[in-house]
Amino acid sequence: MPFVYSVPTKLVADTFATSATPGTEVDFMFVKPGTRNIALTLLQVIGRAAGLTALSGIAFRLKRWPTTASTGGTAVTAQSKDPGAQAAKATCGAASAGVTSGTGTAVFVGACGCGVSGPGGWTARDQDSVGVVEGSATMSIDGFCASGTASLNYEAYAEFME
Repeated sequence: MPFVYSVPTKLVADTFATSATPGTEVDFMFVKPGTRNIALTLLQVIGRAAGLTALSGIAFRLKRWPTTASTGGTAVTAQSKDPGAQAAKATCGAASAGVTSGTGTAVFVGACGCGVSGPGGWTARDQDSVGVVEGSATMSIDGFCASGTASLNYEAYAEFME
């Protein structure tokens, strides 16, 4: 049975923000494997723009970098859903800006969106739909955001299995 871990980006910053340049994608988080395979299973998001009168939204995309893993951001300690489980082997990072994307032609894993003040999320529909990276691979699975409106605030939460 796999271990399930959360990537609590809320611990990194109160809120994240989309790019100050509308339509520009921002790499805001990554998970890269340690010695065990990882499988991204969930991304939950919510817009944090209270009282915004413009109709806009935030797009979130999940991609796997096949050549080199992403780096940078603020280190995030993955938290086990089972308090008796061992510590995650994977490494995680998150930042409103400052994650350096991996290299290679990105492989699309999934996507979701949310309104500027509403929720959204992506969940793998079955075991074949998860985003997988083999253990010890120099790859990562990253979360990206973009919006047609500049600097929209949001929160994000992800889960993965090892």
